[in-house]
Amino acid sequence: MKAAVYHGPQDLRVEEVPVRELRDNEVMIQVKYCGVCGTDIHIFNGDGGSFEVNPPLIPGHEFSGVVAKVGSAVTTVKVGDRVSGDPNDMCGECYFCKNAMQHFCTNNVGVGTTVDGGFAEYVIMREKQVYKFSDSLSFMEAAMAEPISCCLHGIDLCNIKSGCTVLVMGGGPIGMIMLQLAKNAGAARVIMSEPVEEKRNQALKLGATKVINPIEEDVQAVLNDYCENVDVVIECVGNIHTQADAVKFAGKGATVMYFGLASPEDSYPLKPDDVFKKELTITSSFINPYTFERAIRVLESGMIELESLITNVVPLDDIVDVFTKPEYRRAGKAMIKIAD
Repeated sequence: MKAAVYHGPQDLRVEEVPVRELRDNEVMIQVKYCGVCGTDIHIFNGDGGSFEVNPPLIPGHEFSGVVAKVGSAVTTVKVGDRVSGDPNDMCGECYFCKNAMQHFCTNNVGVGTTVDGGFAEYVIMREKQVYKFSDSLSFMEAAMAEPISCCLHGIDLCNIKSGCTVLVMGGGPIGMIMLQLAKNAGAARVIMSEPVEEKRNQALKLGATKVINPIEEDVQAVLNDYCENVDVVIECVGNIHTQADAVKFAGKGATVMYFGLASPEDSYPLKPDDVFKKELTITSSFINPYTFERAIRVLESGMIELESLITNVVPLDDIVDVFTKPEYRRAGKAMIKIAD
C-alpha cells in the first residue's frame, strides 16, 4: 500500500509498504481522509507527540474510512461499514486503567504515534477502537471525530457554567472548535484573541461575542472594558508566551486550560502569588478519555460547524508540502485525501 512514512526529523516520505496480516480482534480500515494535527507537526520536527515516537512510523491519527476486512473474532463491525477510529488503545489492566484514568495507561498503544497510523491507504486497529457513524456525516467530517473528542475532554475540565465568560486564545481549527463548544456549554460571552483578521471574522461568524487583535490591542484593557471577570481561559496556541498571558488575563476564581501543545523543553516563570490572589485553577487536557462516542454524536447533531475550518484538502502524494510550506500553517485545517 501507499503510505507517508516518518523516518526522522523533517524526513517524511511517500512510499510503498506492506500490509500486515490481521489478528483475530482487529479491523482493517480503508482510509478516506486523515487530518493533519499539531501533534503530527511536532512529530515531523522531531519534538515528539503525546507518546514517544520511534521511526520508521506512519503518522496520522485523525481518520475515517470503510471497513475493508475484519478478524475472525470481530462482531460489532462488518466489511463496508463507515467508521472512524479512536487512536488510543488502552490495556485495561494497569493501575490507571483500573482507576478510571485510562488516558494515563502505562501500556498505551497510539495509532499514528507508537504504531502505524492513518496517512496510508489502510490502517489496522483493534475492534474496540472502531466507531461507526451514520450516512448523515461525510468521511471528511467523520475524520474530525478524534480532535472533537480531545476538545470535549478539555471543555469538560474547564467547568463552564451557564452565563460565564470564556476567553479563547488562538483561532486555529482547535480554537474555533473550543469556541463553539464553550457556547454550547452555556457561556454567555466568548472572546477570541487572534492576530489574523480573517480568523477573527470567522470567529464572529461561529459565535464569538468579542474578538481581540493581541498584536495591535491592549488585551487586558479590552477585557476590563468588556466584562467584569474572565471565568475561563482556553489557551489553544501552544506557545509559552500565550500560556503566560493566559494566567495574566484570567479573572478571579478562573480556570486556565492549557490545551495547546508547546515544545516539551519550553518553560516560563510562574509567580505563585498570581495564582494565589486570583485563586486560579490551572489545568490541561491529555488526549481523549471516554469521549469518542460523544464526539460522533456531536458531529451527527450538527452542533459544530466544520466546513469553514477545513481550508486545504491535499492528496497523499503531496503530504510533505503540508509540513514544509508555511502557507499551510497559516491556514486552517489540512485534510489528507487518501481515497475517493
